[in-house]
Amino acid sequence: MASIYFHFPFCRQACHYCNFHFSTQLKHQDEMLQAFEKEIELRVEQWPGALESIYFGGGSPSLLSPASVEKLISVVTKNFKLWDNIEITIEVNPDDVSFEYLEALSSIGINRLSIGIQSFLDSELKLMNRIHNAVQGIKTIEWTAQLFDNFSVDLIYGTPSSDLSNWKKNLNQALSFDVPHLSSYALTVEPQTVLAHQVKNKKIQLLEEDLVKSQYDWMVYRMEEAGYENYEFSNFSKPGFIAVNNSNYWKGKAYMGIGPAAHSYDGKRTRSWNPSNNIKYLHSIHQGILPAQSEILNTHDAFNEYLMTGLRTSWGVSLQKINETFGKHYSDYLEKQVENHLIDQRVYWDGDALKVSKKAKFLTDGIASDLFILKS
Repeated sequence: MASIYFHFPFCRQACHYCNFHFSTQLKHQDEMLQAFEKEIELRVEQWPGALESIYFGGGSPSLLSPASVEKLISVVTKNFKLWDNIEITIEVNPDDVSFEYLEALSSIGINRLSIGIQSFLDSELKLMNRIHNAVQGIKTIEWTAQLFDNFSVDLIYGTPSSDLSNWKKNLNQALSFDVPHLSSYALTVEPQTVLAHQVKNKKIQLLEEDLVKSQYDWMVYRMEEAGYENYEFSNFSKPGFIAVNNSNYWKGKAYMGIGPAAHSYDGKRTRSWNPSNNIKYLHSIHQGILPAQSEILNTHDAFNEYLMTGLRTSWGVSLQKINETFGKHYSDYLEKQVENHLIDQRVYWDGDALKVSKKAKFLTDGIASDLFILKS
C-alpha cells in the first residue's frame, strides 16, 4: 500500500512562521495543475501497488476549485489502483471556504478535511499573520461537522503571547466540537521566515522551553482524558480516526509527492524530491523530464530514521523489525545504547517494542537522537 501527496504551492498570504515552499503570486495555478497531471503520467511505471490515501496539501490547496480537485482525483483514479476505503484529504483554510465550497468537496469524493485553525484567539492569529479570524475558524468547523464524519483540526501551542490558561481555552474550544482528530505543533523558529527575523531583532521573545513543555504535557493529559489516543507525538485521534496518510510516513510505507518541493519514498531505501522552485519545476515537466533528485539511504541512516519516526508513535520501534531489516548488530546496539534511558524511565519495553514513557514524551526527539548509530 502507498500514498500520493499533492503539494499545491500557492497561498494568499505568508504566515510568519511557515517555511514550506509556496508563492503568493497566483498566476501560474492553471499551468501547475497541468504539470501535476503530466508528472503523474511520467511516474506511473515507477509505482506498482494500490493507493490507500490521497492528500492535497501545500501551500493552500483550498484555493483550488472543487472541479480542479475532482479532475486531479480522476487522473489518479485513471492511473493507479485505489484501496476500497481510500482516505482522500484536503487541507483547508477558514478564509478560503464557504458552506457551499465544503459541500462541493464532499460531493466529489473528498472524505476528510484538515482545517488550519492554529488558534481560536485573534491576538495569536494576528501574531502568526493568519488571514482568518477566530469567528471564521469556528464557523468552518461547524460547517465541516455537518458535512464530514472525518476531519482534523490543526492548533499551534507555545506561541510568544500564550500562557497555559490561554492554551487550555484553545484546546477546550477544539474539543467542544467533538473533533475526530487533532494535530498540534509547537511554534518553532524556521530559518528565513518573518518569525526568525522578529526573534533575531528582539521584536518577539519566544517562550521558555519549560513553559512550552507545560502546554504540551497538559495537552497529552487533556486529550487522553477526553478519550483520544496520542498515536504520534503531535497527533491525537478518536478510535477509528487515525490519519492513514500521516501514519504511512511514520510506518515507512511508500509515498509519491507531486509538485514542486514534494518528496517521495519507495518504502525501501530511496528518497527523492522535486525542486523548491515553481518555474524550474514547470519547465522540466513541460519537457517531459522528471525534475527529482534522489538519494539512497545507507543502513545507518535508514536505522536512525526508523528510530526517529518510530519513537514518536504509540507503537514504538520493534526489535524484530530491526533484526529483519537492518541485522542483529543494530538490535544489539540499541539494547545497549538504551540502558540509561531505561534506568531513568524515559523509555520502556512493551514486549519487543521500545516506547517513550508518558513523562518523557516532550523529550522524544532528543531521546531518539541519543540512540542514533553514528557513522564510523
